[in-house]
This record gives sequence, C-alpha cells and structure tokens, in this order.
Amino acid sequence: ENRGAKMSRRWTDSLGPDDEAMPYSDDETDDELADELAVSSEGEPEEPPGVKANDRAYHQLPEFQKKVFLCIKKSRYSGNAIKTYKYNALTFLPLNLYEQLKRAANLYFLALLILQIIPDISTLPWYTTLIPLVVVLGVTAIKDLVDDLARHRMDKEINNRKSEVLLDGRFQEAKWRDIQVGDVVRMKKNDFIPADILLLSSSNPNSLCYVETAELDGETNLKFKMGLRVTDEMLQEERQLAEFNALIECEEPNNRLDKFLGVMRWNQEQYPLELDNMLLRGCKVRNTEECHGLVIFAGADTKIMRNGGKTRFKRTKIDELMNYMVYTIFALLILVAAGLAIGHTYWYEEIGSKAWYLYDGKDQGASYRGFLSFWGYIIVLNTMVPISLYVSVEVIRLGQSKFINWDLQMYFAEKDTPAKARTTTLNEQLGQIEYIFSDKTGTLTQNIMAFKKCTISGRSYDAAQRARHKIIKMNHKPVDWNWNRYADKKFQFMDNYLVAHVRSKKDRDAMEFFKLLSLCHTVMVENKDGELIYQAASPDEGALVTAARNFGFVFLSRTQDTITIREMDQETTYEMLALLDFNSDRKRMSIILKFPDGRIRLYCKGADTVIYERLAANSRHKETTQTALDVFANETLRTLCLCYKDISAEEYEAWSRKHKDAQLTLTNRDAALDQVYEQIENNLMLIGATAIEDKLQDGVPETIAKLAKADIKIWVLTGDKKETAENIGYSCSLLTDDMQIHYGEDVNEKLSSRQANRRNEPQTVHQRKKKPAEPFFTQPGKNALIITGGWLVRLIHDRQESNQFKHKEQSLKKLEEVLFEFVYLVQKHFIDFVDMACECEAVICCRVTPKQKANVVSLVKKYKKAVTLSIGDGANDVNMIKTADIGVGISGQEGMQAVMSSDYAFAQFRYLQRLLLVHGRWSYIRMCKFLRYFFFKNFAFTLVHFWYSFFSGYSSQVAYEDWFITLYNLCYSSLPVLLVGLLDQDVNDRLSLKFPKLYLPGQQGTLFNYKNFFISLFHGIFVSLIIFFIPYGAFLQTMGQDGEAPSDYQSFAVVTASSLIFTVNLQISLDTSYWTFVNCFAVLGSIAIYFGIMFDIHSAGIHVIFPSIFTFTGAASNALRQPYLWLTIILTVGISLLPVICIQFLHKTIWPSVGDKKYEMELEEEEKKKPSAFQRGRRSRRSAYAFSHSRGYADLISSGRSIRRRPTARGGPQDSIREVPH
Repeated sequence: ENRGAKMSRRWTDSLGPDDEAMPYSDDETDDELADELAVSSEGEPEEPPGVKANDRAYHQLPEFQKKVFLCIKKSRYSGNAIKTYKYNALTFLPLNLYEQLKRAANLYFLALLILQIIPDISTLPWYTTLIPLVVVLGVTAIKDLVDDLARHRMDKEINNRKSEVLLDGRFQEAKWRDIQVGDVVRMKKNDFIPADILLLSSSNPNSLCYVETAELDGETNLKFKMGLRVTDEMLQEERQLAEFNALIECEEPNNRLDKFLGVMRWNQEQYPLELDNMLLRGCKVRNTEECHGLVIFAGADTKIMRNGGKTRFKRTKIDELMNYMVYTIFALLILVAAGLAIGHTYWYEEIGSKAWYLYDGKDQGASYRGFLSFWGYIIVLNTMVPISLYVSVEVIRLGQSKFINWDLQMYFAEKDTPAKARTTTLNEQLGQIEYIFSDKTGTLTQNIMAFKKCTISGRSYDAAQRARHKIIKMNHKPVDWNWNRYADKKFQFMDNYLVAHVRSKKDRDAMEFFKLLSLCHTVMVENKDGELIYQAASPDEGALVTAARNFGFVFLSRTQDTITIREMDQETTYEMLALLDFNSDRKRMSIILKFPDGRIRLYCKGADTVIYERLAANSRHKETTQTALDVFANETLRTLCLCYKDISAEEYEAWSRKHKDAQLTLTNRDAALDQVYEQIENNLMLIGATAIEDKLQDGVPETIAKLAKADIKIWVLTGDKKETAENIGYSCSLLTDDMQIHYGEDVNEKLSSRQANRRNEPQTVHQRKKKPAEPFFTQPGKNALIITGGWLVRLIHDRQESNQFKHKEQSLKKLEEVLFEFVYLVQKHFIDFVDMACECEAVICCRVTPKQKANVVSLVKKYKKAVTLSIGDGANDVNMIKTADIGVGISGQEGMQAVMSSDYAFAQFRYLQRLLLVHGRWSYIRMCKFLRYFFFKNFAFTLVHFWYSFFSGYSSQVAYEDWFITLYNLCYSSLPVLLVGLLDQDVNDRLSLKFPKLYLPGQQGTLFNYKNFFISLFHGIFVSLIIFFIPYGAFLQTMGQDGEAPSDYQSFAVVTASSLIFTVNLQISLDTSYWTFVNCFAVLGSIAIYFGIMFDIHSAGIHVIFPSIFTFTGAASNALRQPYLWLTIILTVGISLLPVICIQFLHKTIWPSVGDKKYEMELEEEEKKKPSAFQRGRRSRRSAYAFSHSRGYADLISSGRSIRRRPTARGGPQDSIREVPH
C-alpha cells in the first residue's frame, strides 16, 4: 500500500514534465529493461566497437564478429543493403506452403486428403478434396508471389542507387548495397544520403550542409548540418580524405532521431560529435554543391530503418471471428460424426450383421465399423468447413482493393497520385474503425505558412473586417505585385489598402513594421539566376520575411556582421552588433543593429505572453493590439508581437562587455547568455503584431467533422509544441469552443484521486471486477485532452520503475504478491488513463517521439480492444502506422517512408472519409453478407448427408453424386455470392457520405457475429430438412407418367441437388441489394452451368470413357423428364424461400435497419442544422508562432564556430504559459 501511495503522490507532488523536451525514455521495452538490469548487476557493459575511417578490414576483425547460428558468425556492422522481401527462389515454395498450412483450415483439408486415400474409410474419391485444395493454395501462392516481387523490385531499386565512395585513393562510383561502415562518401546536390554519415566537409563555408528531412519527419523546410572545424580545414581534397584514419567511438545503433553522441579520435586529439554533425539516411542534400562524409551506421542499423518498428502481421476482427467460427464448426463436425458413428455401431449390431444381403466379406466388428464410420463422416461432412471460403474471401478482398485503386474521387491530379491499397487483407476492417491517430505536420497541415493579417499601431489590416465595417468596398482580388520586381508571385494578400498605405511612405510605423520583419530573423538567402531563394529555420519565419519582401522591404544578403536590405527603392546595409536567437525558454528573438546614421536599435519579435511583460510603461496601443491578438487567435491564426528599443552607445558598450563574458563562460553558457539577454530586452516599444495561417490541407475540417458524426474519435499525435498543436486543433475543428480542455495537470489530479479512492476500497480482486468504472468527467458537455510527451514519459516511467521493483523485491516476497502489486498499481494506472482519454471527444498528444506515438496506439488497442487507424506522412510516423490495425500513409512531397510501411496510401487527408465511410463500409457490409450466406449454403448442402444417414444405416454414404460435391462450391454456387461480395451496395456513395451514422453497425460488429453465425446455421438446417424430406416424401409412393417408379437413389440425388441449386441461387437474389446485369447473369448462369455439366456427366458417352468415375449414366435425363419431379422441385424451393421472404418483409416494415432509416435521418439532420453564430467572451486561444519556431541560424551567422546543440529545455509547467478559461 505504501508503494501505491508513493506512485500516486508522484502525480501530485511533482512539478510535471517539461513540455518542450522530446523524451526518449520510453524507447525501452520491458524485456530490454530487464536486460539492462541484468547487465547492471553483473558489471559495466562492454564498450561499443568503433568505426575506423578508410579501413574495411578493421571492421571484419574477429573481435567484431557475433554468433548468428551455431558456429556461424558475421560482422556486428550491418551492410548497407536493405531487405524487406520474404522469399527467394529457393525458399518460396517450402516457406509459402508452410505459412499456408499454418492456417488451420488448410491443414485440416490436407489431413482429409490423406484420409481419403485410405479405402476402408473413404466413401468419396480423393479428387473431391484435392482439386479445391490445389486451387486455394495456388491462388494464395500467386498472390503472395506478386506481393513479394513488388518488394523485391523496391529493394533492388534502392540498393542499386549509385553513390561515390573513396576506394584505393580515389572516388569511384558504387552501388548503395556495396557501401560499408568506415567508407568515405561524396554526395552532391539533390542526392539522397545513403547511410547515417558523419559530415566531414562541404563546398559551403564552415562545411555547412543543408538537408531536407521530409522522409524523416514530414517537414519540408531545410535543416542545416555542420562539419567539425578540424575536418573542414583538413579534409577538403581527395588526397586528404584518403589519408583520413580517425577512429569514431559512438553510441550503439538506435532509433533516436534527435540524438547522437560520439567522440572522434584523430591525431591524438579527441573531438565531441553530436547530431548537428550527422547526415541521416533518408534525407536529401539541398543547396550544397558537394559534401563528404564518413559512414557510421549502414543499412538496418541506420536511424530511419530502426524507426521502422517491427513489422506486424495484421488480421481483421472478422478474420479472427471467422477462425473461431471454423473451430466451432470443427467441434460440431466431430460431435455429429461421433453421434453417427455410434448410430452405425448400434445399427450394425441390430440390423447390418443380421442381413445376409449386406455381407461385404470383411470380418470386422461393430465397434471397428463404427470407428471407420466416424472417419468416413468426417470426410463426407467436411464441406461444413468449405475450403473455397478462404479463396473466395481472398478474391473479394483483391477486388475491393482494386476498387480503392480505381476510385477517381481519391485521385489527386495535382501530384498525379492515385489512392493505393498496398494490402489486400484488411479492407473490411476499414468499416469498423473506432479511433484514428493522426500526425499533424504534413498530414493535417500542408506545412505551408501564409501571412494573412496584421495590426500596426493599433490599426488592424484585414480586408474582410474592413468590408464588414463598410470602410471600403470589399475587393476579392488579391494584391497585384507587379510594381515590385523582387516580389514572390506566389505570395497572396487580400488587403490592397495596406499595400497602398505602405507604398505612400506616410506611415512611419508601417514602414518600421516591415523593416523589422526584413531585419530581425535568421533566414539565409541564396541568389540563383537573379532570383532570391530564402532558407529559413522554420516555415513561419520564411513567411514573415517573404511578406516583408513583397511589401517592398527585401532582404538581400548578410555576412557575419552585416545585413543588407532594399527599403522600397533604396538599398541599405546595417551593421549587426548582436543576434539574440530564439529558444524554447525565451520564446522570442532580437537583433541589435547599428544604422548608417550611427543610431543603435534593438528589434524584437516573440510571443505576446513574453513581449507584453517587457514593454515600456509608455508604450502605446497595448490594449488595441491585445484586442486584435484575441481576434486573430479566435480565428486560429498564429500571432507574433513586434517591438523595438533605441539604445545609447554607452548602454550598448556596457551590455556588450557582459555579453562577451557570457560567451566565454565554460559552464552553463546558455543560461548565462539568457540572463544577459534579459538585461537588454526591456522597456520595449510595441509596433504591432502579425497573424500567420498554418495552412490546413483542403477539406480537413469537413473530414474531421464527418468522421466525428460517424462516432470515430480522432487523436492527434505530434512532435510540435503544445500551443501549436492546440491551435491547429481549433483550426481543423477537432477542438471546438464548447469543449472543456483538460491539460496534464488536470489529468494528474483526476488520476491520483481515482487511485486514492481505489486504495480505500476493500482489497479484493473480485469486488474490483464487479464494480463498473465511474466516468472521470461527470459534468455535462464535451471534453478534450491535451497532454505532452513528457507527461507520457512519467506514465511509462512508473511502469519501468515497477518493473525494477519487481526485479529487486523478487527475493523478498512471494512471486504472486509481486505480480499482483505490479498488475494492480501499474496496469490500473494505464487503464485509468486510457478510460479518461477515451471519454474525451478529442485527444492531442504533443512533443511525442515516434516510439511514444506507437505506445499510445498500443495502449488503446490493448485496453479498449478497439479497431485503430494511424495516418501519417513521415518516417517518424512509421512505428505508429505499423502498430495500428490499419496504417495509412500520405504520399506526396513529404517522402515515401510512411507510404512504404502503410496498408493504404493516398495524397490528401480528406480522402480518409471516403476510404472509411464508403469503401470501408461497403467492404464490411459485403464481407458480412458474403460470410453469412456462405455458411448458410454450405450447411444447407452438407446436412442433407446427415438426414440421409438415418436411411442408409449411418454408413457414411453420400446423398449426392461425387462430381456434384466437387463442383458445388467451385462452379454451381460461387459466382453470385462472389459478385455480392464485390459489388453490393445498400446505399450509394453519396448517401454513405451524407449520413455518417450509417457507419455505426460496423463499429458495433452487428452484421457478423456469433448470433448471425447461428442464424445461418439454423437457416441451413431448416433448408436441408426441406430439401431432403419433401423429395423423400414425394418419392415414397409414386409412379411416373410412363408407369415407371422414379424412386431410385440416383433420381433422388438429382432432385435434391437441383432443389438445392435453385434455392441457394434464389436466396442470394433475395439478399442482393444492388442489382446489375452481371449479378443477373451470374444467378441465371450458375443454374445453367449446373444443368449443362450435369447432363454431360450423366451422359452415356463419358461413362463409356471413364466407367468407374462417372456412374450416374442417364440419371438426369430420366428424372427430369417427369413433370411430377419438377413440381417437387418447385414445392421444395418455394417452402425453403417463403419464410425468408416473410422475415425480410417484417424487417423492412417493423424492424428497419440503420440503412432503411436513412430518409428519416435526413429529415433529422436538416432540422438540427443551425447557423453558427460568432460568440464573444470565449477564452482566448493564444496562438503560437513563437512556440513552434525552432532555434535559428544565429550561431552560424554571428560566428565561424560550429553550431552548438539545441539546449535542453529547463523548468516545469510553471515556465510555460497556459490560458485559463474565463
């Protein structure tokens, strides 16, 4: 109990996690943690092996070998070739057969085939099982082969990419697969980086190298990497690189995209290495003509491959249910066969052994004959578990996947990207999704920022607002930038009044506003063919500098200590005295400039929450700017305050000395610099504020609203900061004004309260199980949850600490007590969190790592048993995509890593509603209808043998002709139900999207479950009774037209078979909702095929050729020429179908389904629609440009030293700003 109290207090007593940190402490699994504990108890782990430059032989030394199997060893260093395929030419047949025979049904039919070879048991020829088994195994094998060949092609394409490797003293072209650890590689502009590489030098000053990380994180803005100064100065020439012989000691290969630690030992010196020195595989070299690097991790050891997570075999809920139902049928089959075998034993003792005409010359006892009869009935009744079921399911899934691929409404013409179903086994699961886990950047948003509005000196510039106030006539045309030759033509701005105002040069504040935007930044500029290309640390900053450029304040160039801009028509160069860069604690950046006239001025931009604290008392327009900020925030725009301060020469000199001292500090340098920055960033004068729109993908709010109506809950899992994620939540309608937002602090309080209540309850497991969980949110209204990765780490940390506790205390307590405490304290904690989160309408998890994303998905899957879907666009989403039941990749400019790991891929988030509400729903309904019918038709077919056994001495004789049994599922009844499984629609796609509530039956699993299975079973029993006993009664005492009695076994078999074919084909007609010519042709064609094949098989000609195989000579023509037997068939079919027709009529009129009520729902929806009014007085949603902005290029600009690592964020929640509802 003390232990539980300690864990509970942790949530209330701690200050909480740092929102800005990107923690990775959750990367260890329980097994890894146990291994670490074992290692720590035995001693220190061995040092990781080093990487030696230009020395391939070094990495093959025996001490760097690891045992693979028995005495076979291989190098600890992975090769650079990647392998995602499953089979090769030698292993395909045995491995594929092994995998298929792991499926219980296939193994069952193989066993049946072996039984049918035994003459004493089998009453059916072996080919009745062999032909369907070969067809099923063959079709599945071909499908697997096609899938694996596609993987082979993709692997080959990547492994055969070319790169330049330093071999024998010169650079030679080599394939990626031939690159090894320790190789020196040369990369050029727009090349993909082939491995995880230490940057040595580049053609840029200071060995700067720009990379695009879209494959890793979905972000399209460029990042910069930098080589060490020593390698930059000494490793530029090919000869120098060939002589390079450093030893790199670094961390073991891992999946941490934001961390790398190592040491380079060279020329008896040691140099620290960090992530800023590394070029990761999957990135692309940009704006750098040439760079050189040393391969540290290759192939499977690279971070992008390590982040892929374990490939999981995904199965649908229907698959699992179908397997359980097949096991149920197995059990029924054994029971029925056992009962009939016992019946045969008694029958033989009472009748068979005493009838001389039944003597077969075998001296076998009744019990032994009963034993043989048991196996005989196992064979005869095997069609209760139809082997064709599995191949039919595969065909239907393949067809449904093709429909997704061919859907033009999911085709993105702009990028020529169609939707792609990359798997064929999960389609019906798309109709059962309960939770969607989405990435933000590149998935919900385009990662494109647009300067939309601003406020200058208390005046807001917003064309739409001015039109509302009738200040000017609304002009819907965007601004014409032809007057500015430097303007970016892609930049759109709607307020012509502001442009005219700035061009007039009459408003000094407006001029100062855009001058600040053009000067206060860390953007790098490149002049390419007379065109200015900006490279910004974040898309937000790029948008602001581009806006200033279009308004006539053009950033032209910069050096280490100057910055040049064009102010309208005049070019001016400013001396840069200091650049105070942004970081996550400061939430602002400043620049101190010396003007050409000698004035010194500080420009600052940052979040309003930090700027307002530092404004001078006499600063004007604070209230009006605050009002404008609230309006912008309510429109979900990201805001930023701009201000300035004039500094005297004496004040600057005094501050500059402190600044230099702080720069030379060896310990806590960043903290010292922040303290110095605080001393100059005060008494600021407010100029105005900007409002930037983080552009959503088209249709995102509508898609989220539609999915919410379908009772699908959406969680956003992002690496962005809390405020940014919250802002996007509002703009995409995931969060609404009527929701109560709960943050990590609120969650801690509720979880600890729940734990305290639980500790006070009686300590019996039984009582806890009986008592239902109370809701966390008892107040009416919608709730949303916003938590951070740091908070999740604490949740995971409790699990790990309990694991450690379990290991440490194992010798002191009984194992049962330890396990109970572990399960109760830790799992209950997880369950509480998941229960609380699932009560919310929306959940946003920010600052989460790729592994944490997967952990969150796993928690919901494990404790809610819910069907989950993950959607993302970058390598940081791969683990989440693989963990969820369905993984969706967004294809496009963000790279293909997520797509390669996904089950479905398309170009835009908005296509998700069509994938789920149309294709998913249709696939689920079709599959359920197919399975219900398939089980029915096989029960109706097989159980006729059961009724026949009562009249054949339970002797495992068949009621039909052998060839009818063989072809029933292959030819006579398969095509109509296949077409229903492929084409059926209860409502069309337009109505499916219009009424999302139609999706609910799939989530609830109401269309296929054990109830439906037993309904199909009893329906099959009823039809089999009718099909057997009506012809039996008709044949009992009858006379044909020609005076012959047609009451022989063969005629009886023909009549029952014909009745069955008519019944099952007309039954599927009654179940078909969407009729096409193909459906009609299939039903009539199946009946025609039956009669055509039957008359051929019963002909005299084929009997002459194969007398022992085709024994029903003339049976069909003899029986079916009797009108009496046709009347019997009609009566049998009519009585079989009449109850079904009556029940369907009652369902349509008295018990309508959700689909039947769609028109009532339409009226209800129309009544509920009300225009949404603008509501004032809501709490301000503080927007988040400064919060989302990553650290800039200030270090790079202001000095030649290599860029330092991003400082870890400090402080707890008391340092972050959180808006409290008013």
